[in-house]
Amino acid sequence: MKFIVAIWPFFSNFAKTFNAIQAMQSRAIELLAPARNASIAMEAIDHGADAVYIGAMTHGARASASNSLSDISKVVDHAHQFNAKVYVTVNTIIYDNELRDVELMIHDLYRIGVDALIVQDMAILRMDIPPIALHASTQCDIRTPQKAKFLADVGFSQLVLPREFTLSEINEIYRCVDVPLESFVHGALCVSYSGACRASCLTMHRSANRGECAQLCRLPYDLCDADGNVIVKGKHLLSLRDLNRSADINEMLQSGVSSFKIEGRLKDSAYVKNVVALYREKIDMAISQHPDLYHRSSIGRSRISFIPDAYKSFNRGFTKFCLEKPDGQSKMAAIDTPKWKGEPIGRTVKSMGKIIKANLSVPLHNGDGIGYFNSEGTFSGFRINKAIGSELHLAESVKIPANTTLYRNYDKEWDDKISSAKAIRRIKVAMTLRESGDNIILDAIDESGHMASVSENSTYDKALSSQTEQRRRILSKTGDTIFELNEINDLIPHRFIAASTLTQLRRNALQALSSTIKATYKYDYRRPKKEGAKLHVTEITEDENVANRLSETFYRDHGATSIKRAVETDNSGVEKCSRVMTSRYCIRRELNRCLNTPQGREWPRELYLRSASSVFKLKFNCKKCIMYVDLLAHNVKND
Repeated sequence: MKFIVAIWPFFSNFAKTFNAIQAMQSRAIELLAPARNASIAMEAIDHGADAVYIGAMTHGARASASNSLSDISKVVDHAHQFNAKVYVTVNTIIYDNELRDVELMIHDLYRIGVDALIVQDMAILRMDIPPIALHASTQCDIRTPQKAKFLADVGFSQLVLPREFTLSEINEIYRCVDVPLESFVHGALCVSYSGACRASCLTMHRSANRGECAQLCRLPYDLCDADGNVIVKGKHLLSLRDLNRSADINEMLQSGVSSFKIEGRLKDSAYVKNVVALYREKIDMAISQHPDLYHRSSIGRSRISFIPDAYKSFNRGFTKFCLEKPDGQSKMAAIDTPKWKGEPIGRTVKSMGKIIKANLSVPLHNGDGIGYFNSEGTFSGFRINKAIGSELHLAESVKIPANTTLYRNYDKEWDDKISSAKAIRRIKVAMTLRESGDNIILDAIDESGHMASVSENSTYDKALSSQTEQRRRILSKTGDTIFELNEINDLIPHRFIAASTLTQLRRNALQALSSTIKATYKYDYRRPKKEGAKLHVTEITEDENVANRLSETFYRDHGATSIKRAVETDNSGVEKCSRVMTSRYCIRRELNRCLNTPQGREWPRELYLRSASSVFKLKFNCKKCIMYVDLLAHNVKND
């Protein structure tokens, strides 16, 4: 048996089609999925992700979602089979005494084949590290074309844009840089620009820029005037809905987005599988409409056993956020509750302790979770023990007024199905049978152009009957490999080939093809810094989160003359920086009280948010349509 892992002279129509598509100057499009751990990362790949992002051993922006080097290595091996990428988050700020440890960790991540690091701290650009690709995290807060160009010029290979950007702002960045742009399409939203929120740090001593956000934006607040009079009481006024841009893929592509990012590194497997499968459908459809402009960045197609539905997974209601200029009509916040309400499924008729009668719009199942707003306006819930038509039997007694809206936020039947669902991702392969002298040769080429050939010496025997069906049946048995047969080109139908010979040829061809994919995997290394790369500003504020000597040197070397340190490294914290949030979401606009409208002038200009422990002053920059949140007072005893 001979193995030939090389370019072979015969090209099937399958290969020609692929090469013709790749020859075009189309843009590679990536669906980027979150992963709390290695298992979820591999599920995301199997369900259609082109790339995953996963927390490093330390210094990821989700302190509770770190992963071991060996686990990340497993993800790399699994993803690279499909030309899918693995990005590791090292996107917190780094203290001086941690620089060496982070440097060594990056060497380890490079050694196991990680494709890129998602980073915030510019110190990483000054470390002694291998040429691993670097992506600028959303915590870098890239609000201007000038900053985007600067980050591309100093060596970043991909830029993660703020969630707040409109389509026109995305396009403005696209036209001034030559690196791919990454944009969020789904998941939880921060009310403040990422990297610029200090609410948790200055009140709870838990820094969001260190992966320890206390999520103060999800708490209830009273909205008050300067005299303390309550205008709105006990509402979640800073709690945003979840992002859902599944209907906007074409527009985002046209604006310049290449990487579509799903938020959720703390989400479970069911959530990731469902959302990845949904966006795989949407992105594939958009690419198919413009094959001359875009192509998918990874290979292999996934077969899933469920119909994806965004409304079946945790969400706080959906918003496109700022993809189009906010108009005050499209709501952004979930002010009634930060919890998952779920879908409305009916209203109560009568509550009788452990039995509720209801008018239902959908059938319910045993084990479903139901929620409702109680008389105090708090969202509460219960689990159904048994559903008999419109009669719901509960484990514990509840008292719910008649005509109360019921929501289902846990569909037991759906959850059971998706939790156990396994996707199959396979790479299409074209095979050609041919001969050379006494050798029978099987050529294999996959959908991305990887090629391999194997041969078997066999004496000539004339076939007495058609071998077509038998050969297809044998060559189609790809078993638990990552391949599936797409087409067979039989150039020697006149020769008899024993089933055992064909089986061995198939096994060896697929093994050789797998080795070829691994051996020819293409990495995206760190971009070289452009000569003369210069900052567009000379003053570095707290927003750049400079927390160590290397980062400070980086900025000074690129033109900074004044540098303010990150509040995490400054003991004077509150006195030095009272601003805790900068937001494109506006409470006035959300509540139909924009200062530019007659209704807005019905409220006092000065507004405050009060909780049991904190008082925040709201400031409104109507020209830029931005809301600032400043910390006025905080009582540690009430935390």
